[in-house]
Amino acid sequence: MLAVPKEPPQTFVMLMLGSLRKAFLSIALASASINVLALTGSLFMLQVYDRVIPSRSLPTLLGLVVIVATLFLFQGTLELLRSMLLARIGMSLDEQLNRSVFRSLLFLPTRKQTSDDGLQSVRDLEQIRSFLSGNGSAAFFDLPWVPFYLLLCFLFHVWIGVTALCGAVLLVAITLLAETLSRRPALEAAKSSSARLGFAQAARRNWEAAISMGFAGRLTERWAAMNEDYLRYQVAAGTVVGALTIAAKMARMMLQSAVLAVGAILVIRQEATGGIIIASSILVSRALAPVEVAIGQWKGLIAARQGWARLAALLGAAPVESHILSLPPPVSELAVENISVTAPGARELILRNVSFKLTAGTVLGVIGPSASGKSTLARALTGLWPAAIGTVRFDKAALSQWDVNELGRHIGYLPQDVGLLEGSIAANISRFAKDVTAEPVIRAARAAGVYDMIVKLPDGFDTMVGEAGSRLSAGQRQRIALARALYGDPFLVVLDEPNSNLDTEGEACLTAALSGVRERGGIAIVIAHRPSALAAADTVMIVAGGQVQTFGPKTEVLGLPPKHAMPAPLSISGGESR
Repeated sequence: MLAVPKEPPQTFVMLMLGSLRKAFLSIALASASINVLALTGSLFMLQVYDRVIPSRSLPTLLGLVVIVATLFLFQGTLELLRSMLLARIGMSLDEQLNRSVFRSLLFLPTRKQTSDDGLQSVRDLEQIRSFLSGNGSAAFFDLPWVPFYLLLCFLFHVWIGVTALCGAVLLVAITLLAETLSRRPALEAAKSSSARLGFAQAARRNWEAAISMGFAGRLTERWAAMNEDYLRYQVAAGTVVGALTIAAKMARMMLQSAVLAVGAILVIRQEATGGIIIASSILVSRALAPVEVAIGQWKGLIAARQGWARLAALLGAAPVESHILSLPPPVSELAVENISVTAPGARELILRNVSFKLTAGTVLGVIGPSASGKSTLARALTGLWPAAIGTVRFDKAALSQWDVNELGRHIGYLPQDVGLLEGSIAANISRFAKDVTAEPVIRAARAAGVYDMIVKLPDGFDTMVGEAGSRLSAGQRQRIALARALYGDPFLVVLDEPNSNLDTEGEACLTAALSGVRERGGIAIVIAHRPSALAAADTVMIVAGGQVQTFGPKTEVLGLPPKHAMPAPLSISGGESR
């Protein structure tokens, strides 16, 4: 069963990150230790200038050097462990979310139409993982320690503290400016990147038409224009962050000089020692370093934050599997009860008030003009597009009562746009089953009449089909996809234009396959424009304008002479649609 979680999207994602809280706590503790150890340099210089030099004591200097070297070694070790732990957190986040992200990627077209290549969620997860594993996230763990360093500056002398505080306020202002000025260019760059990659993917799918009909050049120009927009936004965002990073660096360098100047004045007035000048300069540099790093990483932070928001919304709205009682396999009937269907994310009805019932052992042929709603009906029957109104039932149980993976074992579907996944023919026919055996694959191939064609190939069932089945002809892809639809003897087989790329032999095999579904007690629905695809049909439905115009025995609907004995009368719900 599929259900939308009731929690807000952010809460839904945060629930998946609960196991990472201890890791973040460990990083916080490591950061605390690192920032305390970072005082080593300042304290060493303070001791050298205020104790070692006046006393001219080499043993004291040697002892300080040993202590400082040990502390620096500990600091370096902790920083290494922190970076490794951040990388592990990024990997753990990816491991927790990658299945959900991929599942959402697959189910997204059932919820809404997208204009991009559909891979934005994958890129978002990669962006988040990269940011967590980099220096940017470490800098944000160091930021809370800036007030601690400023307090130490005040302990050295109030005017040193005031100077450091002014520099910190200036860098915070630069940080806020970076957030304000870079947000919109970064968002536009992300949108532009998604659009151009989607266009590139679409152009690659249609390369044959583009080259053969001579509009590859125009596509190239359009790509160049889209890429120019993307680069403009990228440069704008990069310029803002780069300029502010340089400004932050200059501000920090000027602040160090200002602290030295203030310290010199204090020494002249005998209000501070020479060691305080050097120590406070090092301390201020360390205090403001995380702010400077954060500004430099601001572009990555914005991208990660935008990706996080998109992922949270996607995973929060995506259907999730709930544990329900498994239903027995359907064996009796398919009932369509007054369904109306829209495209995902749209409001306009494509199908309206469609009702009919089919019993086991029936082959239904669906015909009608283009854009009449035939493919929409196929998607509704297979659960791809949930009905806005009405219900589709298998043996009295609505599709929503089934687990999506369990329901898929009882459905065979051949869409108009046939696509195979990169892998072997056997893997594609078996729907990439983990523990596939030869017998069901061969049985499906024989049922589709494609067994002889496959074994004639050099590698037989182990033949690699290539990306999207590119190593096979269109007819071969369609026939292998038909075998995939028949794999496991599903109760309902829905074929959308299954003979669009078939020759005479292929159409004969298609007719035999449909007859085989009827003989084993399944239900087959074939959507077609060419009458030859209806040879095995005993019932016909005519769809026009999104409504069922006629439904009944083929001989009555099409006025054809009977070629075989008709099966038992079908139960028809609603008759002709109004």
